[in-house]
Amino acid sequence: MRYLMPTAALLLATSSVGVLANDSVTAAISDSKNWAIQTGDYANQRYSALDQINKDNVKNLQVAWTFSTGVLRGHEGSPLVIGNMMYVHAPFPNTVYALDLDQDGKIVWKYEPQQDPTVIGVMCCDTVNRGLSYADGMVFLSQADTTVVALDAKSGEVKWSVKNGDPAKGETATATTLPFKDKLLVSISGGEFGVQGHVTAYNIKDGSMAWRAYSVGPDDQLLFDPEKTTVLGKPVGKDSSIASWEGDQWKIGGGTTWGWYSYDPELNLIYYGSGNPSTWNPSQRPGDNKWSMTIFARDADTGVAKWVYQMTPHDEWDFDGVNEMILADQKIDGKDRKTLVHFDRNGLGYTLDRETGELLVAQKYDPAVNWTTGVDMDPNSPTYGRPSVVAQYSTQQNGEDVNTTGVCPAALGTKDQQPAAFSPKTGLFYVPTNHVCMDYEPFRVSYTAGQPYVGATLSMFPAPDSHGGMGNFIAWDATKGEIKWSLPEQFSVWSGALATAGDIVFYGTLEGYLKAVDSETGEELYKFKTPSGIIGNVMTYEHGGKQYIGILSGVGGWAGIGLAAGLTNPNEGLGAVGGYSALSDYTALGGQLTVFALPN
Repeated sequence: MRYLMPTAALLLATSSVGVLANDSVTAAISDSKNWAIQTGDYANQRYSALDQINKDNVKNLQVAWTFSTGVLRGHEGSPLVIGNMMYVHAPFPNTVYALDLDQDGKIVWKYEPQQDPTVIGVMCCDTVNRGLSYADGMVFLSQADTTVVALDAKSGEVKWSVKNGDPAKGETATATTLPFKDKLLVSISGGEFGVQGHVTAYNIKDGSMAWRAYSVGPDDQLLFDPEKTTVLGKPVGKDSSIASWEGDQWKIGGGTTWGWYSYDPELNLIYYGSGNPSTWNPSQRPGDNKWSMTIFARDADTGVAKWVYQMTPHDEWDFDGVNEMILADQKIDGKDRKTLVHFDRNGLGYTLDRETGELLVAQKYDPAVNWTTGVDMDPNSPTYGRPSVVAQYSTQQNGEDVNTTGVCPAALGTKDQQPAAFSPKTGLFYVPTNHVCMDYEPFRVSYTAGQPYVGATLSMFPAPDSHGGMGNFIAWDATKGEIKWSLPEQFSVWSGALATAGDIVFYGTLEGYLKAVDSETGEELYKFKTPSGIIGNVMTYEHGGKQYIGILSGVGGWAGIGLAAGLTNPNEGLGAVGGYSALSDYTALGGQLTVFALPN
């Protein structure tokens, strides 16, 4: 039996709003047999209405089949399933496979991009790619070298391609794309190389540019209306970004957009976050550095920003704001709200009204977070919406660089890009987290196009006075800002979660385990160790009347960069190599899709 799609998932995917969304994507998402978009649906809920696999029988899961990608680097994202076809991607060189599920996964076509391998040298934190998207009979790939390719879903033929950036300046691509209406939203990476971040909407039909919106810069580049674009209910005002930077620093100011996107067809708004300001040395960029570290709500047709909210003004710790925005309708203080829930790198879980940008909840989702005492929630206060910084953990004092120790979380955040899930059945969010702290030493750095522009040395370690591990998997009540239950893990949980109508939540671990837990209690119901550490996102689909669970394993990403790239210096990998050195005792490199099902 299959449940009807409830609450926000239904509201954001039904045919009643299909005229506002892309009809092919809407139709594919509304059939829970498919896994038609990386985020599960436009709301980014990562929830499936399939319930054949449930909390009573999940203990019987078995490996149904496997597929090797042929690449030994970090595997993020997940396959797509549209009807009888599965589309699998790989890290650099970003090979794409089309598999026929009716023929035991026969390879129907294979796309092998021809990319200059020098792009690897300007990819910040491994050669990952977060997956494909699908619309109008085409599969879309954003390659490491920023080339966006539209492939015929049946033949693999290249329908069009466009270059979205310049690797010579440090611009690369790691994120998935988002098809909406007649457009495709594309991101840019490169905050560690001093690029000026942006999102770009291309016309799906031919790849021509529809609009581009920058994260930092003058209003015409930001696509801001100074009087109508708001922050916490007030107009942002003229040149709100460049007024918060010293001189022309904004031109190399970062704010890249390498995370996830969500879309509300009813409001016709796209939501996403921007990343760190460049450089990581805060004393070299006085001011709030707007609009890095910011949630954007943009009109899907024009790209003009309706509202913004900056989580970490004048970031001193690399707390990128790119993590997913999950859309869910919830009751808060007795009032029905169209909410946006965001688990930021800075360790705070935010709940906002997604229509107006009103801040409703901002609470720590790991008690170890110490750089702030919390966010000012008084609308009448001059610091409304700002986090209060604990001076001890500031990385600059009186404009001078300071070697700061014991900052929690570390630069990779209480959660990085690994997406959370939401279950409309429980009303809870399921969040993979990092339980990691750091020492942070900034230093002066000069900008040269195409060269690293970091300006800090980091070392990472487990949060002290805790369970000794580096991760937790938590259930979160976003209406109150409370942890309902928490499962400790030895390493960071770097896998995207999946919630299902079978009352289960799935996630993967850096050692390589696929785990299934009870969505109400967190009780572990099943685990299986795959061939390599998991940084991919769990997905599910139905084929031939049978439900399957799929996961890419292949250790890497920022947490696994030491293994993936063969690094040994503890300070390499932007501080992660030393913190995760023990990973090599539990897993090795890999690149495999593992698919599970119940026995016949």
